Amino acid sequence: MIDKKEFLLHSIIKAYIEHLEPIGSTQLKSMYDIAYSPATIRGYFKKLGDEGFLAQEHVSSGRTPTTEALKLYWTNKLNFKLNFVDEDAIEYLSKHIGITVFVQEQKSDTLKDILNVENRYMILEFSSFSITVKYTDMLYRFLSDMRGLELIHIVNISKQVGAYEIYEKVSLHLQNKNFHIYNTKDFFSLALRFDLDEKSINSFLKGKILDSIDEGLYFDEIIPEGYIGICHNCKIKNNDIKMLVVGELSKDYEYFFNKISMI
Repeated sequence: MIDKKEFLLHSIIKAYIEHLEPIGSTQLKSMYDIAYSPATIRGYFKKLGDEGFLAQEHVSSGRTPTTEALKLYWTNKLNFKLNFVDEDAIEYLSKHIGITVFVQEQKSDTLKDILNVENRYMILEFSSFSITVKYTDMLYRFLSDMRGLELIHIVNISKQVGAYEIYEKVSLHLQNKNFHIYNTKDFFSLALRFDLDEKSINSFLKGKILDSIDEGLYFDEIIPEGYIGICHNCKIKNNDIKMLVVGELSKDYEYFFNKISMI
């Protein structure tokens, strides 16, 4: 069961996300018809401040949740699976809320077979395409153990072992997947605000970032402090997609996901 302190922390975070301004004890009580007195709420606010979850700019001002509080809040709130999502809702809400959404079609290509052509070339047959690379005995033996692996794993492994011809040809196929960005404006604002380098920017704009991450929440690993990345594997119509949502921690992601989810 949620205790008073946790309940009040969740309440002030919810209020802050809705209004984006410091929240006072009396204001919070009236907003959610909370049974506790303003004095009791202030007492818990102080405890939460001492624990690093609330900040107060001035003695007389209201409180705002810290970055750590927002991270914890979204870690608890966004722990769910997505099934089908509405593409039109994504397009509208990304602009309305002020977040950027990267969507990439996921092709379930796997390595089916490796054909040796007279010890000169190898044909790597995937589920929906093939590539030809130069033959070496060592590389042929190595690839023989990779039958059944998905495309993205082939890319990562070939890069790690220095099989660059395979890496470049398979990567080119990955880059040709259907990829779309909704609301690039806010991503460019982020990039300018934090002076992201060209390599980092291109990893997002070309969809490479989606090939390198799994489902889950990302805070400081791929994006700047104060932002969140939310990655889901889901479907648009009958197509498998990977979706990455990027924006400030203070945006209303609970509202966003409720609205785009079709099931």
